[in-house]
Amino acid sequence: MMKRLGMIGLAVFSYTFMVTDVFAAAAAGAGGSEVLKWRVISSAFALAIAATGGALAQGRSISSALEGTARNPGAGADLRVSMIIGLALIESLVIYTFVICLIIILA
Repeated sequence: MMKRLGMIGLAVFSYTFMVTDVFAAAAAGAGGSEVLKWRVISSAFALAIAATGGALAQGRSISSALEGTARNPGAGADLRVSMIIGLALIESLVIYTFVICLIIILA
């Protein structure tokens, strides 16, 4: 129950910061600096959420791999390879978010 409430709270929290695009569109007639300001704010929130999610996922992945190694030390090498591949994929999602944020700011 608490996990579901936490996910709903995270969704509501992230949707509230998506409203910044509306402010950027409304400020488009006011000048380019206003739009750039809201683009930077939107990108900062997107990158913060992506980095937080990536860090939590990496922590959970490492924890599970260490727990699996502790239960079965013979499978440690296989778990290590799978964990490193998973960590690389998780980190690539954060890097993709960073690239998209740069595109949003510089476009």
